[in-house]
Amino acid sequence: MSKLNVLVAGATGYIGVQLVKLLLKHKKINIKYLCGSSSIGKKISNYDISIKKKLPIISKFTKSKLQDCDIIFTALPNGEAQKISKILLKKNTLIDLSGDFRVTDAKSYLKWYKQKHNAINNINKSIYLLPEINKKNINKYQIISCPGCYPTSILLPLIPIIQKKIIKLNNIIVDSKSGYSGAGRDVHKKHSNKNLYESISAYGVASHRHNSEIEQEIRNFIPRSFNITFTPHLIPMFRGILSTIYVDLKKNINQNKIINLLKKYYKNAKFVKIMKKDQLLSTNDVINTNNCFISVCKSKYKNKIIILSVIDNLIKGGSGQAVQNMNLKFKFPEKEGLAWNI
Repeated sequence: MSKLNVLVAGATGYIGVQLVKLLLKHKKINIKYLCGSSSIGKKISNYDISIKKKLPIISKFTKSKLQDCDIIFTALPNGEAQKISKILLKKNTLIDLSGDFRVTDAKSYLKWYKQKHNAINNINKSIYLLPEINKKNINKYQIISCPGCYPTSILLPLIPIIQKKIIKLNNIIVDSKSGYSGAGRDVHKKHSNKNLYESISAYGVASHRHNSEIEQEIRNFIPRSFNITFTPHLIPMFRGILSTIYVDLKKNINQNKIINLLKKYYKNAKFVKIMKKDQLLSTNDVINTNNCFISVCKSKYKNKIIILSVIDNLIKGGSGQAVQNMNLKFKFPEKEGLAWNI
């Protein structure tokens, strides 16, 4: 099979640069176009000096470029991928790393993203693809929506045990901490009143937009009511997410049963590893990989457990998951371009 031509829109953001670096390793991909707005005419190496290979100069996205491309990756501000989705050619697959198609209801999108969805007819043409959970129907869709970084770290450990109905649903608590790269290159403008290098800060309390997709995906498995409290924090490091999840167990369920269930669920997963019980995790365990490590820890209370989940927000929570989804869509080896072992 000849190489597929790829366009990366939003190539100079933290996620975009990391995506370019992964695609350079991919044997089946040719980077045809790198697109940006304020970076037009510049080299991608201006944004990461480790990129040595000669690549296309950053140019403005135009509709005519779609004729030369098989895959369009969009790592753009919310709303921009919607515009591109409306001019796609039949030959194009859109893989979006923004929030544009994560929420499957336009009213919910307006509520959480504070803007109107301008490609409502394309929502049904998209799939929210957390690859370890719902990859079966990928071939039916032209638009692939990649999950957010926080939801990835939260849904991977939660969905299997929620699906089996072995935890109580009235008080799930999630405390997540992320490096500041998750807020994008404008992070210092967005949080100009905070010293990102020497402080930890909570934000988006009860209002973070990732609540929408977390609740949406859980609801796919349990239509009845549930309560999940999610609080994100920025911490003084560049990349990585640690999510600490507190759950109440149902009767006759214990730590070992949770671990065995997760191990069985993910026995064939390429990038999810269930650790030994009570193993303490660090973001350093997964930085620069597409891996998610999960540890189930005992609580001082018999009927509670604490789950730790760590990912690299720029890879498993972003560009790596996008490449993984591309591999599944085009039937490439799932680890192609993601050459790390767990």
